[in-house]
Amino acid sequence: MTQTSDAILARMMALHPKIIDLTLDRVWRLLAALDNPQEKLPPVIHLAGTNGKGSTQAMIRAGLEGMGKSVHAYTSPHLARFHERIRLAGGLISEPHLSEVLDECYAKNGGENITYFEITTVAGLLAFSRTPADYTLLEVGLGGRLDATNVITPEVSVITPISIDHEQFLGNTLAKIAAEKAGIIKRGVPVVVGPQPEEAMDVIEATAARLGAPLIAYGQHWHVWEERGRLVFQDENGLLDLPLPALLGAHQIQNAGAALAALRHLGADEAACEAAMRNAEWSARMQKLKTGPLIEAAPEAELWLDGGHNAAAGVALADVLAKLPERPTHLICGMLNTKDVSGYMRPLAPHVASLTAISIPDEINTLSAEETEAAAKSVGIAAGTAESTLAALQAIVAKDPQARVLICGSLYLAGHILRENG
Repeated sequence: MTQTSDAILARMMALHPKIIDLTLDRVWRLLAALDNPQEKLPPVIHLAGTNGKGSTQAMIRAGLEGMGKSVHAYTSPHLARFHERIRLAGGLISEPHLSEVLDECYAKNGGENITYFEITTVAGLLAFSRTPADYTLLEVGLGGRLDATNVITPEVSVITPISIDHEQFLGNTLAKIAAEKAGIIKRGVPVVVGPQPEEAMDVIEATAARLGAPLIAYGQHWHVWEERGRLVFQDENGLLDLPLPALLGAHQIQNAGAALAALRHLGADEAACEAAMRNAEWSARMQKLKTGPLIEAAPEAELWLDGGHNAAAGVALADVLAKLPERPTHLICGMLNTKDVSGYMRPLAPHVASLTAISIPDEINTLSAEETEAAAKSVGIAAGTAESTLAALQAIVAKDPQARVLICGSLYLAGHILRENG
């Protein structure tokens, strides 16, 4: 009897002692044992960047599907269930199919060292290679140059905004991090580039020039802005007047621009570009919760969920909060000990009335509630702690039943909330 995907995934966790160990050697070995599925994929759009690559991918997918195309999509991490990482021709991979490809990869690996991300990425590529589709969207997990997805030659590469994150793996300067992200650029393959700090852009331009990869760069080859409640995009093909993205936040204007630049390169018409704006969905990015136990516990409150977790995400989130209708906003926040916590919180400080710190359930790298509380106080946010999200919410609405409450700080926390809240 085939084991469940959860059981196989649990076995995979034990194959390598490190969660992250950047090299492509193990991936190439397993791909070769599986007869190189990465060579049998529908045309690939490969996305890297520190912030926005998931949202940009969601908009590209919505646009391609608006053209009547079928699309595979690979993303990470998942929020509620692993199946979210592998979308086959428009729908999440089924449990039997997932178990089958995971089991096959586990058997072919033969007990050799390989990280969880590497072997599950190979499983995704294997599933994509066996299911017909028009396009494959691959989102980098970490960095780019040595990421397990960087085993393909894409139709177009996309690099969304780069900022400081994962310094322990990618380097402690923007130039070093940009060099890792620019590692997805392939010889002669066009690369769409979102807005970048100058230090990062210099590295991307030099890499593209060395590899003869045509640039399709923000501020040079395309422009995007908001005007009178609409999104305006301009490139060498002309001007598009479109609805604002379905995904909230000023930062989504830039992500939309990168998505539109990629879509136009792939031949999308105005209707497909409009579909990219209207139809994109991306969980835990300023997602308004509407059902579940938390809503039942606070029926009059306005409840939001966001998984952003670094300094740039804090800036983007602060911008969203500044533009919401005026109402005191209370944060329930849990974060990992690998993140720049005060860097994330500092831009939020002027826009929030309070923060209740929690630890992230079942997460080994969680900050304690007390450590998160201390970080919040250090940037001027009134803060306390609670035992759980529910306890924090109940305390907030006991004082203000119609409060705006934002649960934030980590994709791991967001995933826990989505699972618990149905």
